[in-house]
Amino acid sequence: MFTGIIEELGRVKSIRGLKGGIELDVAFSKTDELEVDDSIAVNGVCQTVVKKKGDIFTIQAVEETLRKTTFDQLKSGDIVNLERSLTLQQRIDGHLVQGHVDTVGKVLSAVDEGANWLFEIEFPKEFAHLIVGRGSIAIDGISLTVARLKDQSFTVAIIPYTYEHTTLKNKKNGSTVNLEFDILGKYVARMLGTASQEKGGDKSEGVTKEMLQNFGFANS
Repeated sequence: MFTGIIEELGRVKSIRGLKGGIELDVAFSKTDELEVDDSIAVNGVCQTVVKKKGDIFTIQAVEETLRKTTFDQLKSGDIVNLERSLTLQQRIDGHLVQGHVDTVGKVLSAVDEGANWLFEIEFPKEFAHLIVGRGSIAIDGISLTVARLKDQSFTVAIIPYTYEHTTLKNKKNGSTVNLEFDILGKYVARMLGTASQEKGGDKSEGVTKEMLQNFGFANS
């Protein structure tokens, strides 16, 4: 489990092919504080440290990870967001992030407004029910808030500190990013969909007036 508050920018030192996946060496100033088997989020993807030496740690990404994330686009020299796993002694300054990427989004625009940057991100339409205005979302492992929402895109406001201390400063129109939707929203969507099916409803309808009435909510 993570918070979406990036600790440091690391650098991919090398990538090797594995059967059905890849192995990556990543430079991190706090590698001496890592242990083999520790979890670490790399661009928002929860990975396990399999080796470490000096300031380099090694992870192995399997085929499923390559299909669902931007890892298949990484190359030697790339900068990545890093966050070690949450401990019970830490404050949760972002939101609960699992490091389980749901899908890949695409940057439609990145506008410098002076006081902040506005990033508009496109996402696959089938995930629309998992996003709400002012809700939390993780972009490449960064905990952010949805400022504006459209049918198939959302906008987040990025303060200068976050822009300068994460990989967002390297993103441009057309860049791809890892998206993880809020775990609480996913559970709610799942429960509502299951309850709707049990009552003979259509899962694709989402939350409807009839569904709310079935659950005992009076007309307003």
